[in-house]
Amino acid sequence: MGYTMDIDTGGTFTDGFFVDGVHSETVKVPTTPHDLTVCFFECIKAGASRFGIAVDDLLYNTDVIRFSNTIGTNTIIQRDGSKIGLLVTAGREHLAPAMVSDGTEALLQKDMVSGIEESVAPSGDVLRAPDEQVALKSAQLLIDRGAQCLVVAFANSEFNPANERLVRQVIKREYPNDYLGSLPVFLSCDISSRSGEKERINAAVLNAYIHAKLVRLLYKAGDDLRQRLYRKNLFIVHNNGTVARVSKTRAINTLNSGPTAGLLGSQLIGRLYKTDNLISVDMGGTSLDIGYIRHGQASFTLAPDIEGFPINIPMFSIRAIGAGGGSIAAIHKGKLRVGPQSAGALPGPVCFDLGGTEPTVTDADLILGILDPEYFLGGAMKLKLDEAKAAVEGKIAKQLRTSVEEAALAVRNKIDEAMGHEIAKIRKTVWTDENPLLVVYGGAGPAHCCHVAKFAGLRKIVITPYSAVFSAFSSSSMDVGHVYYRRVNMPLHEEYDLKVLAGFVAAMCGEAERDMRGEGFPIDRVALKLEVYGRRGDDGMEIKLPVDLDFHEDPLKIAKASQQAASAFADAGLSAGMVTLTMVSLQAQAEVSHHKFFKLPSGPDGIEMALKGKRSVFLDNESGFKDIPIYDRMRLTHGHRGKGPMLIESDQTTTLIPMGWNMTVDEYNNMFLEDVS
Repeated sequence: MGYTMDIDTGGTFTDGFFVDGVHSETVKVPTTPHDLTVCFFECIKAGASRFGIAVDDLLYNTDVIRFSNTIGTNTIIQRDGSKIGLLVTAGREHLAPAMVSDGTEALLQKDMVSGIEESVAPSGDVLRAPDEQVALKSAQLLIDRGAQCLVVAFANSEFNPANERLVRQVIKREYPNDYLGSLPVFLSCDISSRSGEKERINAAVLNAYIHAKLVRLLYKAGDDLRQRLYRKNLFIVHNNGTVARVSKTRAINTLNSGPTAGLLGSQLIGRLYKTDNLISVDMGGTSLDIGYIRHGQASFTLAPDIEGFPINIPMFSIRAIGAGGGSIAAIHKGKLRVGPQSAGALPGPVCFDLGGTEPTVTDADLILGILDPEYFLGGAMKLKLDEAKAAVEGKIAKQLRTSVEEAALAVRNKIDEAMGHEIAKIRKTVWTDENPLLVVYGGAGPAHCCHVAKFAGLRKIVITPYSAVFSAFSSSSMDVGHVYYRRVNMPLHEEYDLKVLAGFVAAMCGEAERDMRGEGFPIDRVALKLEVYGRRGDDGMEIKLPVDLDFHEDPLKIAKASQQAASAFADAGLSAGMVTLTMVSLQAQAEVSHHKFFKLPSGPDGIEMALKGKRSVFLDNESGFKDIPIYDRMRLTHGHRGKGPMLIESDQTTTLIPMGWNMTVDEYNNMFLEDVS
């Protein structure tokens, strides 16, 4: 078996998890926003260096590369995607996502929306086909106004996409793919077959908006890999929990792909310890991503919200807020505010000495002594303490009339409280009396986790040895797969004939066999899973139920699914009633190489063997600076225990354990922190 690589590009750092059999290595390099293929290959170079081999030799002997990235999310946030022209049903122009509610820069300019007379009935009958000359004239007008791609999103196209496809055919006849003047045309029916016209338009527009950037990145990364002797597919992490090759990846499927991997990694931790209730928290340089596992199932939503835009594409549910190591601290109207703006990778925190001038959470952690200026990223990056102090003093401390250290502590407390309250909201929404395990990761997470847990009302934390690169580590557990959808509209009841579903299932199975062969897997290596979506009466709420592939042929299985649906609606506080199937989905998945957890024997007695020394840390305003012990994470092993206050350092992250918290390393080399105060 050869090497496997998992790479996750975040807003500040790019993380790598490399495996050779049972041996693994982790690396962390700065993200290069101007060209993400640069940090992608810097990460691979760093991994090759860890194994002591040349990059070409590593790539030649690699079986699997999985890649997640934040380019889609960042493109939406920064509003630097493609200029889009949108064609909608006449009279529906107001549904275009021209402006989000907080008045940020428009995603789609109002003069780039054009209405076309057309009509499709909910029955699927085409009542009026679009006039071809009118459609072409509308498209040409948008192109003349600068459209770099076109989106066609008509009302009721989820019932019959014929009118959307006709308009694309007309446009492509005028602008064929063979010509340099060709431009992409995206149809909403290809992006989503679910109800919700505004949500479907949003999904199609977002997909088109980020498509060009993602295409440039992924195809260039794939080409560069082939030039360096990599012989297999580059697999892209999707937000539905699978990975697929570049040519089978839609741009919108990459949104939140890194956080999705982290959430599924947390689910692995839950299975390892037979714990069904967990909250996953990823604190990186730019954002805090929160997910949860309830009754063993990862948080999932049928109606996601992407940066203020509701869409109707099912995906794992991640709550993201602007809280990370790079979050900028400032005085606003006399009060301290931290985030949501971030210094990102460039210019970064002031202490990075890359041009940043605004104080950040990382600068505060450095001033407080939590970070070692000589050992950040194992010494690969030297932090500038004096510059951080000057920034915090000039922009925070003077306005608050406090010392630099007190101001830095205020910054830290502010961000910890904000993160803790967000986690508490999710906890109270999802659980009534459970105290879930908190899985903490991300480069900045371990330095803040205990105080954040206090604010959230949680008492137990687990941190893996891979916490600093956890999303990359977690994607190593993901398999190659595809998900297919078919819209249906029929009652879910054993008295009704559901055999019409057989045609949908057979068609999806055919697509799955074709696509998985393209991924390199024969159908006998592919696992198929069927799910149905149901709505009670005319209520807007939908649920998702796993069912057997042949459930529609067995009245007993139909009755069981109907009962499960009724129970799910009852749990949500909705009364019983006839459940209507709205959609059916098929997931095809083939296993690829995974990293496994291995048990360790008990290590040498006493944590003292891992002691590196002591450092003066500003823990609170009353005690001021206090010398506390520092331990080397690489030398901690099964059976080691300690009590706070203490610091645990690795070459990628630092864990602060305050007074009142105990630390234990277990047989899987995972570190458990527990509040005993």
